[in-house]
Amino acid sequence: MNPDHTAQLLQDALARSTAYLASLPTRPVAPPPAALAALAAFDEPFPESPTDPAATLELLDRVGSPATIASAGGRYFGFVNGAVLPASHAAHILATAWDQNAALSVMSPVASRLRTVVSRWMVDALDLPPGTEAMFVGGATVANVCGLAAARDHVLAQAGWDAANDGLIGAPPVTVVVGDQAHSTIAKSLAIIGLGRNRVVTVPSDDQGRLIAAQLPNIDGPAIVVAQAGEVNTGAFDPFEPIIDWARGRNAWVHIDGAFGLWAAASPARRRLTAGMAAADSWTTDAHKWLNVPYDSGIIFMRDPARLRPTMSARAGYLPEGELDPMHHTPQSSQRARVIDAWAALRSLGRTGLADLVDRCSDHAVRFANALRAAGHEVLNDVVINQVLVRFSDDANTDRVIARIQASGECWCGGTMWKGRKAMRISVSSWATTEQDVDRSLAAILNAARCE
Repeated sequence: MNPDHTAQLLQDALARSTAYLASLPTRPVAPPPAALAALAAFDEPFPESPTDPAATLELLDRVGSPATIASAGGRYFGFVNGAVLPASHAAHILATAWDQNAALSVMSPVASRLRTVVSRWMVDALDLPPGTEAMFVGGATVANVCGLAAARDHVLAQAGWDAANDGLIGAPPVTVVVGDQAHSTIAKSLAIIGLGRNRVVTVPSDDQGRLIAAQLPNIDGPAIVVAQAGEVNTGAFDPFEPIIDWARGRNAWVHIDGAFGLWAAASPARRRLTAGMAAADSWTTDAHKWLNVPYDSGIIFMRDPARLRPTMSARAGYLPEGELDPMHHTPQSSQRARVIDAWAALRSLGRTGLADLVDRCSDHAVRFANALRAAGHEVLNDVVINQVLVRFSDDANTDRVIARIQASGECWCGGTMWKGRKAMRISVSSWATTEQDVDRSLAAILNAARCE
């Protein structure tokens, strides 16, 4: 393609993207059956020769756009999925043109400098300890892998074992302590790093899913404890201060899983929920949740970033070893410059805008909960941030209501199990959600519940 054709193609893409965004307020949140059936148009033989890029883009838009979930709009409340802030969207487009490999500073000086800046900004906004550094990865699962792998190697090193070089065969056992409502990504991460899903010591939780610190076990030897900032159903926060006091008395590593809840620390009105959190050793979050940047974008924060290097470093004669190069501190070697999206979001929001984003979503969640209670439905959680758990009389009816809501296209909420009972989960995570979106969605939910 010559430059003129490339420019024309990109202008076409911009026009199609703009039209898609403009359609969000009126399009159904879930794609209709006809749009799903039309996806069969993609099932064609692999072309034998080059095809027109403009025709390829046209097919993608014509068939693909109607079959998307409208999670970029204001009425999607599933899975704690964020939308995309305009500044991040625009920066992402420019960053795609740059096509930077952020693995090493020599590969992308701009990505390296922005990581330094964004790390400083986030550590400040989240009130984490000075010297803490942030590294960007593919999501909270990978971030948890990083934090727990560093924890594993550190506690084993204290016992005289070099896990990064000698592996785990013959190593002293590592005790991992979690609450009984720990997120599924913790178990997945423990499986990946060789500590096992089933070898954890599980501590009971209260009615909101908070780990009961008084029931932490009396253990010795290498140990890791995992706490939560934002339980995935209720949004509840573990009691960090007694958990960390318990851990310090046993020389254990404290890892905090805060995929979305960590951002509560950026809100003066909700920072109290994170009291004591800064005394941990590692923290994870997702920028693609409450920071509202494009997928995917996970973050691992390390009090001592050098703890990542023994496990994550890549060793080869041709590779430079910059002090905080992402290649040597994350599982990936080549990696996109996710930090550019986060930088644009943070710079466009500023401190007060970030706090307002957290507070606005949380206030919307309170409006949902109050209206649902007033209508006689059972709200199962204390709404402390952006999560609402609601139940419609019994398990079967709750499932029916969820199915009706999803089929209506007016909004999208997902189901869950909470303490053995079916419930519907409302996760308000989008910058685009307005009071009008809440009112429209409430009307759809209450209408679905009336059709018992």
